[in-house]
Amino acid sequence: MILLRRLLGDVLRRQRQRQGRTLREVSSSARVSLGYLSEVERGQKEASSELLSAICDALDVRMSELMREVSDELALAELAASAAASDPVPAPVRPKLNAVSVTSLAGVPEDRVTIKSPADVVDVVAA
Repeated sequence: MILLRRLLGDVLRRQRQRQGRTLREVSSSARVSLGYLSEVERGQKEASSELLSAICDALDVRMSELMREVSDELALAELAASAAASDPVPAPVRPKLNAVSVTSLAGVPEDRVTIKSPADVVDVVAA
């Protein structure tokens, strides 16, 4: 199951780390406890819109940019989940050749041979 709070926390943490800031710095600027901000970043707590606004202000990031990044992450997670849920496409099976005879034909260049098997005839050209 995809949890929005976990995706949101991941994006917030990346934003903070890109700026080289600590949890303590951002929590102080946003006026939220360090422990609570840590829980939000780890996806353990749901952040209210007021709290998100304060964190975005502290990070100097527009909430729309934050939500756009979360939306992109959510779309990727949904695609991955649907791909994992669907039946895998079986790999193509190549037929085994049991008896193979190689012959050279008159008038055909020596670097070209014909391989005959019970099911198929394959022309092979030497490189």
